[in-house]
Parts: sequence; C-alpha cells; structure tokens
Amino acid sequence: GNLPIVMGVSFAFLPALQAMGATFSFGSLLGGEIVGGVAAILFGLFYSKLKGLFPPVVTGTVIFTIGVSLYPTAIKYMAGGEGTPLWGTPQAWCVALVTFAVVFGLNNFAKGTLKLGSVFFGMIAGIIVSAPFGMLDFSAVGSAGVFAFPKIMPYQIEFVPEVCITLAVVYPMVAIQVIGDVSAACLGSMDRMPDERELSGAIVSQGATSLVSAFIGGLPTSALGQNVGIICSNKVVNKWVFVIVAAVFAAAGLLPQLSAVLTAIPQPVIGGATVGVFGTITMNGVRMFTKDGLTPRVTTIVGTSVVFGLGIWMASGCLAGEGMPSWVTTVIGSNAITPAAIMAIA
Repeated sequence: GNLPIVMGVSFAFLPALQAMGATFSFGSLLGGEIVGGVAAILFGLFYSKLKGLFPPVVTGTVIFTIGVSLYPTAIKYMAGGEGTPLWGTPQAWCVALVTFAVVFGLNNFAKGTLKLGSVFFGMIAGIIVSAPFGMLDFSAVGSAGVFAFPKIMPYQIEFVPEVCITLAVVYPMVAIQVIGDVSAACLGSMDRMPDERELSGAIVSQGATSLVSAFIGGLPTSALGQNVGIICSNKVVNKWVFVIVAAVFAAAGLLPQLSAVLTAIPQPVIGGATVGVFGTITMNGVRMFTKDGLTPRVTTIVGTSVVFGLGIWMASGCLAGEGMPSWVTTVIGSNAITPAAIMAIA
C-alpha cells in the first residue's frame, strides 16, 4: 500500500532480549527470532479475524508500556553506558544534557530544516562537546574493511523452547505497536486511517524482515516509532524518499567503515538524542487510549494492565519462586509488554 513507514531493528524487543540473553546463547535468540517472525506473519495474515482483540485501549496500553520500559535504556545511555569508565560521571551527563537541550530546543522552537533535523543536529552538537572529554575514538574506522557482505548464519541457530515461546508471544504484542505506528503515520500525513489490507501487509512485512535478519545475525525488526513524528511533521509520503532511507541503511550495513563511524558516536550523545523519542512513543500510547475520552473503563483497563506489566517486570524474580515453571519467568516475567498486553486484552 506504499504506506509511509520505516522498519528496522527495534528497541521494543530490548527488555525481553536482555533478560533472556543473560541465560541463553545469542544463537538461541536468533532461533526465537525466526519463530517470532513466523508468528508475526501469521498474525498479519489473520489480522482481519483477530482485530476485535485490539481496540485502541489495548493498542495504546501496549505502546505506553513499551515506551516506559525503554526509559532505563535511555538513562543508561545518557549516563555513559553501564560498566564503562564513563558510567555515571559528570562528563557523561554534561554531554547527554547538552545533546538533549539542543534536540529539545530545535524541535520545539526552530522551523524548517532545523526543526525536522533536530535529532541529527543535536547529535552533531553532542559529538562536538564530547571531543574535549576524550570520548571520540575513531581508531576502528582505519582498521575496518571497505566493503563486506553480511555472512549467512554467522551464529549457530538454536531453538530453545523458552526463548521461542517468549518471542512468539512478544512479536504479536510488538505488532500492536506496528498497528499504532502505521495508524499514527497515516492519520498525521494523509488524514486517514489505514485499512485492514494495509495493516495486515505492514505486520507481515515486519515478520518477513525479522526472518531475513535472523539468518544474517541481525536483531528483531519493527516499525520505527521515532520516524512517525517526523512523517507527521513534514507530511512527506513519497515512496522514493523511503527507498532512499532504505538505501542508506543498506549502505551502513555493507560499508564497515561507515558502520565504524556510527558506532564511534559516544553513548551519552545517543542517549541525549533519543530520550525524547522514547517519551514520544509513550505519549503516542496515551493519545491512542484517550482517543474516545478518559472514561472510568479506560482508566481501569490501562491502570490495571500497566501495574501488572511494569510491576512484574520491575519486581525481578517475582515469578521465579520454587515450584514456578521456568517458562513463566521467561515468557511473562522477563518483560513488561507481555503481561500488560494479556491484562489489557482480558
């Protein structure tokens, strides 16, 4: 349907992957990604039969929970990266806050190119500020190759039941975010909601890109919510713009030196630039579940679901007591998205 949306490796899976990565191998995560991709494709194909389970209050609750569960990730970036010498230092916070201030200022008070490119220009400012602190290290650029094809199955793919079940559940939950992102982008840029066929195609494409990603060692993909705000601001829906964006992504993957330049960007700069994006994801959820007003019913559903989702996720080990099956901990206790979605649907 030529919808204006960008798919890529998504932060939405991060809480679940971090929890499972501490116990299981990277190959098992890729195996779970394949199963999850198939689950997403099936969900997309049968979306017309299942859409009744996902009214705006459910979709909004899930998107809100995804946003909030990403906050610790944003703060860890801003603080310099957990386990690094920069962690929690004044230098890290100085760079992060300067980056954030520039992004915030341009996004809210500038016009034209400066406003639309606020994240980019904020990162440039952050990189300049980080230089005197010795945070920039481009040594990897010189040693990186000029061109490299991705390797097929660079890791031994394993299918661990707990991981496969978890991602088979999390993928459809994140697909709800895809529904929300596509809906918001269409509404903001074309003043209409996407139809069933378009939403089904978007979810199938999410699963398909994840399948391909798993076989070349990539991480799970989804709609990139941070692009929705830009799409709604500039109203650009020309498909060739998105073809160019995809080409830039591909170039970064095929040119190791370009990748090395991007990975040399200090973590506080990334944190300062993206913390507002995570806030935007959360508020997109609020907009969605308040679309028909903040009724007592909506308040009850959202409040209860978020308590279960974030509460179980934050209370580490609350589903890991003696006698509790291990799959319960992995599937439900490892992330905030699954329990929140289950409660909202129920």
